[in-house]
Amino acid sequence: MSTILLIIIVVGIFLYLSKGYKTYTANYEEQFKNFSVSKEALERSELGVFVSLTAKVAKADGKVDALEAELVGNMFTDVSRVFPEPEKTRDILKQIFNEQKDITGNIETLAQTLQKLIYRDKNKQVQMMGFLIQLAFVDGEVSKSEEEILVTIAEALQIDPNIYHNIFDQFESMIKNAHPQATLDDAYKVLGVSPNDSLETIKKAYRKLIREYHPDIIKAQGKDENYLKEATAKTQEINSAYEMIKKAKS
Repeated sequence: MSTILLIIIVVGIFLYLSKGYKTYTANYEEQFKNFSVSKEALERSELGVFVSLTAKVAKADGKVDALEAELVGNMFTDVSRVFPEPEKTRDILKQIFNEQKDITGNIETLAQTLQKLIYRDKNKQVQMMGFLIQLAFVDGEVSKSEEEILVTIAEALQIDPNIYHNIFDQFESMIKNAHPQATLDDAYKVLGVSPNDSLETIKKAYRKLIREYHPDIIKAQGKDENYLKEATAKTQEINSAYEMIKKAKS
């Protein structure tokens, strides 16, 4: 898909079940409040295993692109905040990601491990699967290798095939129905910047918006099922605007 700006009307992204978000976040904080942060312990935890699977999806097509890296970095921050030592946790999760993205042959084993950790919570399984599908779609299309990895993970998590395909098809439909925006002026409006602003200023605005709107796996636990789709659409809109401006200024 080209980097032409995608205009998707996204309303109410922060109005979804804020009470539910606080409840799920509190549950995670309670679950990990006495957690002894170490690389070994994090690798065995459900969120650590999930980060490992995220690495597989992000690197599926051979590289982790700029937007994927931005979203994954934000995810480290989101996940880390429910642990007692957030900064230490974030550094370790980043290390786990960087190691796992270059390891092949253990996707099914990791997914089976995650399934054992969260098998009692079907909603959490679906939300995590949705996040991985969202990550695959964030650049506008899903490669064959990405889809193969997603299917392997879904099967290991014992996700109902109908549920998996429903989530996948909804993302695919959203991408196909996105309408390109032709003007550079709209790109500046999306980022809330001026044509006279420096690229560095524009980059700061872009990163701030990505951080604000990116799909949060912790938030997703308390959100409506449309949360990831709408967050993805807004993220793509922001990214496309930034890419258009960068190209115009180069």
